[in-house]
Amino acid sequence: MIRSEHASPTPPDDSYLRSLVEATADAVAAAEPLGSPHDGADSATRNAVSAEIGALTAELVELSQDLHAHPEEGFAEHRSVRALGDLLRRHGHDVTIGAGGLDTALVASTPGSGPHIAVLSEYDALPGLGHGCGHNVICTAGAGGFLGAAAVAERLGGRVSLIGTPAEEGGGGKETLARAGVFDDVDAVVMLHPFSHDIAMHPFLGRRQLEMVFHGVGAHASAQPFMGRNALDAAVAAYQGVAALRQHLPSSDRVHGVFTDGGARPNVVPERAALLFYLRSAQPDTLRDLAERVSAIARGAAEMTGCGVELQWDSQPAYLPIRFNTTLAGRWSVHQVDAGRKPLPPGIVPEFLTGSTDLGNLSYRMPAIHPMIAIAGPTTALHTKEFAAAAGSPDGDRAVVDGAMGLALTAVDYLADAELRAAVHEEFEASGGALDVPMFFD
Repeated sequence: MIRSEHASPTPPDDSYLRSLVEATADAVAAAEPLGSPHDGADSATRNAVSAEIGALTAELVELSQDLHAHPEEGFAEHRSVRALGDLLRRHGHDVTIGAGGLDTALVASTPGSGPHIAVLSEYDALPGLGHGCGHNVICTAGAGGFLGAAAVAERLGGRVSLIGTPAEEGGGGKETLARAGVFDDVDAVVMLHPFSHDIAMHPFLGRRQLEMVFHGVGAHASAQPFMGRNALDAAVAAYQGVAALRQHLPSSDRVHGVFTDGGARPNVVPERAALLFYLRSAQPDTLRDLAERVSAIARGAAEMTGCGVELQWDSQPAYLPIRFNTTLAGRWSVHQVDAGRKPLPPGIVPEFLTGSTDLGNLSYRMPAIHPMIAIAGPTTALHTKEFAAAAGSPDGDRAVVDGAMGLALTAVDYLADAELRAAVHEEFEASGGALDVPMFFD
């Protein structure tokens, strides 16, 4: 018999979330958007780009709505990438699907030589939530950004590409493509992400995956428990150890995990148990330190229970935090102000309201931006059904068009303005230059 007296969870109290909104409202209202000391492209070029995207508006919104209605998970975005490729071909571009060894990756490029900037698209969805992260908006804004910039790139003496990057949601498609050489001749990358606010630069955390697999000795849990070594006890001890560690972490760090194996039956001492953790941190070095501390907890849990342990790191590529490029983000901000938006500078919206993205890995290889564009209210979180609804709403459609315009104009600024381009790369070098991403955690 099932008794249901306490079957329902306690609804979370949203007073803390509401207080955050209230506490930041004045700062949001008073904030000045990021500016730029650089001129970017001339007015004739900007007008040509704007006209191109204006003519594309209906097609971009139609594609966004189509993707929203047919969500596909990472590495299975076959319909989505075909639809994206069809749009590009209709406008005269050659398209490669299957770039870098990934069946659902896409590359389209303008001809020519000179400076090369890439606009990025994502189109994977979430299990059970559809486009709860708004990647339909990312995809189509990126497509529009590429098509708008492509209309003028050759005459500016440069190149622009659209690179469709599969499986951002845990699959690390951008890192896989980078290791396959897809970005080798790219000088800078731009993309956007939908959010609850317009923000020129918002931090995203680095992220590693860790599976702890504990190996014990099975035994009859009643007759001979003393002959067993309980792998589940080791896993529980590790979980509690991580919970205790949280008190001593920087406020930007996050550790969260689940049990993936805890044994089969209560009357058998579990000989195998496993946990899967995500570890997040705001800097590459602090992420490496966090990984070492969690590893020590796993080894200690194994030692205290007489079990063995395997630590299996990063079944998909690790994600680095985003490195900002203020110079390039400033041009995005200028164009979004012209579109009637107010992209906030860093530090106005609480920076712990964030996740992780494989764009971070590219930002340590070349200058990159990943601004946020508002499609929902300030209390609507990513990865929720409410955010999925927003991604298919009129606000989501407006973000597609505004975002396409901002990406296209930022890309042509980079190609047209040699002083801006030099400042972008000087800032990148001053921040540490290119990092050997695959070797960083080895």
